[in-house]
Amino acid sequence: MINNSGTLMVDIHCHILPFLDDGPKSWEIALEMCRLAGEDGVEHIVATPHANDRYAYDRKQAQAALDLLRQRSDPKLRFSLGCELFLSYDNLESALANPRNFIIGQTGYLLVELSSYGLPPAINDSLVRLRSRGLVPIIAHPERNPILQRNPTKIMEFVEQGCLTQVTASALTGAWGGVARRSALWLLERGAVHVLASDAHDIKQRPPLLSAARQAVAKKFGEARAHALLEDHPRAILAGQPIPPVAPVSGS
Repeated sequence: MINNSGTLMVDIHCHILPFLDDGPKSWEIALEMCRLAGEDGVEHIVATPHANDRYAYDRKQAQAALDLLRQRSDPKLRFSLGCELFLSYDNLESALANPRNFIIGQTGYLLVELSSYGLPPAINDSLVRLRSRGLVPIIAHPERNPILQRNPTKIMEFVEQGCLTQVTASALTGAWGGVARRSALWLLERGAVHVLASDAHDIKQRPPLLSAARQAVAKKFGEARAHALLEDHPRAILAGQPIPPVAPVSGS
């Protein structure tokens, strides 16, 4: 889809660097992802390779790959570096000891992925520890997490603690099924979504497209909410600025 609205969006969660994780398998695919994103109205992409037990995250290696992608892609497209930090014990301790190795750009924002198989009893304490270090955890795709789908009020607890949430754009258009879509809408209605992002990995199954979700949010929740979730809030994250509380939809 080509975005004809004239809006310029920011994607804070995108696996666009080749060979580092389960994202693009070649430079050609990575560059095609850049082209698709630009056509869709994305002007800034945060590259977020996985940092988990399967994919070790090396900030210098990721930065080198991002520099090369920047050189090869459309100069109008801008980039920042972050990661998708799986919240294991070892990763938590690493992030607390060296937060600059994991944050989005030079900000205090940290994209955090929670386990789909069970939340440890100390999850709230872990998030509090990150907050005490001056970091703001952004909970990645909670609407797709089976544990949180069954217990969405837990997400509200995280938000009350000062965490943000990032919902997958394509979840709102049904690409992840009915449960994920209903979960995303439930969170949106309660003001518990702070940003939408693609979580793109390729050009076919999980492409870096945001405009369809933007249109869906604008239609159901208004243009101001769509603008906030895909433009104002992600730009504030890039700038290291605070995001104001999101008001719930009247009647929710």
